[in-house]
Amino acid sequence: MGPIRGFKRRKKAEKKVDQNVLDSALASLQPQQPQQPLDWWDDFSRRITGHLSETKSSKKFESVFKISRKTFNYICSLVNDNLKARQSNFSGSDGKPLSPNDQVAIALRRLSSGESLSNIGDSFGINQSTVSHITWRFVEAMEERALHHLRWPTTEAEMEEIKSKFEKVHGLPNCCGVIDTTHIVMTLPTVDHSNDVWIDREKNHSMVLQAVVDTDMRFHDVIVGYPGSLSDALVLQNSSFFKLSEEGKRLNGKKIKLMEGTELGEYIIGDQGFPLLPWLLTPFQNAHPDHQVEFNKRHAATRAVAEIALARLKEMWRIIHGVMWLPDKNRLPRIIFVCCLLHNIVIDMEDKVFGEMPMSHDHDKDYRQQICESASKTGTDIREKLSLYLSGTLPS
Repeated sequence: MGPIRGFKRRKKAEKKVDQNVLDSALASLQPQQPQQPLDWWDDFSRRITGHLSETKSSKKFESVFKISRKTFNYICSLVNDNLKARQSNFSGSDGKPLSPNDQVAIALRRLSSGESLSNIGDSFGINQSTVSHITWRFVEAMEERALHHLRWPTTEAEMEEIKSKFEKVHGLPNCCGVIDTTHIVMTLPTVDHSNDVWIDREKNHSMVLQAVVDTDMRFHDVIVGYPGSLSDALVLQNSSFFKLSEEGKRLNGKKIKLMEGTELGEYIIGDQGFPLLPWLLTPFQNAHPDHQVEFNKRHAATRAVAEIALARLKEMWRIIHGVMWLPDKNRLPRIIFVCCLLHNIVIDMEDKVFGEMPMSHDHDKDYRQQICESASKTGTDIREKLSLYLSGTLPS
């Protein structure tokens, strides 16, 4: 009898199956390769609960933290060593230790949302105390590792670039920055009369932040911590920026020639709440001649960059937006300062999230314009000559 059709084929197939089984068995004896770890955000977002649980997609990262993943990763790289160096028993709802990235995420959410400690804790499955400790640890790490993001220009080239941008924007030559202040409003016990010093002109308890800003809305000098009862002029006069400028250690770079025998040194501009000084030019009050009116228009248009910067600071880092409930007045200045560092980092990283924010000038809602009558003779003379130069009527 002849061979049964298909028998040899089945035999070969059986051998192939046997070989597959053998390969599988041998593989089971080999050391198991570790599974690829989940992307940090994919893993972390699974632990988010409450109202944040609807934004777990990686595309929604920006809606939770208000910054891009690139910026977040950079911030983590800054503080990673500091957070690792300090032993902690911080753990999530699953009992696992919170990684440095986890801690940065919690701190950034606290600073950017302004939500209560309890709400943040509920969202991330931790208690209020842990949120508070993690946020403060992050603030301390940023103070140590991110200071290079907020500094006065140290080279002539850096300052020349800033001055060039100011001149291109609204034609103010040799201008190095815009100064402005904003109030961080607080709720403090009125029965404690030691809190009266914090009551400002609008009858709010507040702390003042003073900042010098460039055309890119980057902060180059900030001072924070003075009570709202002080005027803008007094805050300035108590700042290191004032002392350095008065001593000629700041705004002491190249001068430009306006006319024969008249030179214009470096300066910043500010609103009418500041004194008129040789290095701080304020607008004309009751401007009448055309050249004064024109100067005020350019001055106001240029000054807007500081108003927008402070509005964005408060909008992006909402822990200092609105009214803070019983803050620690000793820690608050450091928290505000770190918000300023984060503001600059977002700009330095060219984060598109920052550019997509609405253009608002309203950083001190319901606060009236302060008026400072102080004006130096030299400052008055410089402002007048600059306004004539800008209008093309300066005598030769």
